[in-house]
Amino acid sequence: MAKVEKSIPEKLATMYELQSIDSELDKIAVLKGELPIEVSDLGDEIAGLETRIGKLDEAIAELNDNISQYRGKMKDAEMLIAKYGQQLDDVKNNREYEALTKEIELQRLDIQLSEKRIKEVEVSIEAKQETRNSAQERLEQKQQNFETKKVELEKIIAKTDKEGKKLVKQSEAQRKNIESRLLKAYDRVRSTYRNGLAVVTVERDACGGCFNKIPPQLQLEISLQKKIIACEHCGRILVDSSLVQEDVPSEA
Repeated sequence: MAKVEKSIPEKLATMYELQSIDSELDKIAVLKGELPIEVSDLGDEIAGLETRIGKLDEAIAELNDNISQYRGKMKDAEMLIAKYGQQLDDVKNNREYEALTKEIELQRLDIQLSEKRIKEVEVSIEAKQETRNSAQERLEQKQQNFETKKVELEKIIAKTDKEGKKLVKQSEAQRKNIESRLLKAYDRVRSTYRNGLAVVTVERDACGGCFNKIPPQLQLEISLQKKIIACEHCGRILVDSSLVQEDVPSEA
C-alpha cells in the first residue's frame, strides 16, 4: 500500500515537533556546558604531567647513580692513596719514590674531579627536583579540579541521561516522518545557528529566529499553510503560532 502524502499543515506540525524535541536536547547540552570538554582536557593534562614527572624521576635517579659512581671512584682513589703511601716506606730509590708520589697526586686529582662532578650533578638534581615539585603541585591541582568537574558532570549526566535518551529516541522517530528533502534543509539551517533553531513561529509580526519583520502578505500566506515558507533573512522555516497551539498528531 502506497504511503499517503502528508498535508502541508501536517508537515509543518511534524517539523515543529521535531524542533521542539531537538531544542530540549539542546537544553541538556547547554546544561552540561563545556564540562565534557573540560574533563577530557584535564584528563589529557594530568596524563601529560604524570609522564613528565615520571621522566624527571628517571633523570633524578640516573643523576643519583652518577653521584654514587663518583663516590665509588673517590673511595677507590683513597684506597690507592693509602696503598701507595704504605709503599713509600719501602722505596729503594728516587725513581720509585717519584713514581709513587705521582700516582698519589693523580688519585688526589681524581678525587677533586669527582668532587667537582658531584657538585655539578647535585646542582642539576636540585634544578630537576624544583621542576618536579612544580609539576607535582600542578598535577595535584589538576587532579583536584578534575575530580570536582567529573563529579559535577556525573551528577548532570545522572540527572539528564534518562531524559536525554528518551528525547533522542523521540527525535529519531520523528525524523522518519519527514521527507528527506525537508530533513536536509532542517539539518542545514539548524547547524547554521548556535541556538539550533530551524523551525520558528511568527511572533509580533517578526521571525522568531532572526526577529526581522515579516510582511503582512507573507504572514497571511504562512497562516493559510498552503506551502512551506522560509524566512528570507535567515532561512528558518516559518510556522503560524496557531499551528503550534493545535494538537496535530504525527504519523507513526
